[in-house]
Amino acid sequence: MKLEDVQIEYARLEDLPRIVEIYNSTIEGRMATADLEPVTVEQRLPWFEEHTPEHRPLWVMKQAGQVVAWASLSSFYGRPAYNGTVEVSVYVDQQCRGIGAGGRLLETVFAACPALGIKTILGFVFGHNEPSLGLLRKHGFEQWGYYPEVAVLDGVNRDLAILGKKI
Repeated sequence: MKLEDVQIEYARLEDLPRIVEIYNSTIEGRMATADLEPVTVEQRLPWFEEHTPEHRPLWVMKQAGQVVAWASLSSFYGRPAYNGTVEVSVYVDQQCRGIGAGGRLLETVFAACPALGIKTILGFVFGHNEPSLGLLRKHGFEQWGYYPEVAVLDGVNRDLAILGKKI
């Protein structure tokens, strides 16, 4: 895949099965999500509906019409005083990792933030997920918090790093 051959657009309902497929593909690796079992499209529908282009967007990266990666902004903490702060999520199909797809999605996110009134972006990343930590650091995120051994994945205690970036 070449990044010049991709398009980034707001996700549509017909993209949801592929979004879920990419998400589920990360569960087994125990690095990108705290879910332990695959989720269904039906389970993710309320999450999908929470994402709107004018408030909390969900973008997809497509190559030849196929979703190969996605990024979303989710509300942080759910109270009005935090409306200017969001959590970013980026998921890339295994075949497309390491070529800059995540970075391109983050650039799209950063460009959209001012019009959305977003001033702070947070990333919640397992401490052992070096690829994601590296991606966020490369794009200006700094570690703002660290929670040791707050998750258990297959009997292994895992740390959670919180990275932040001001827009």
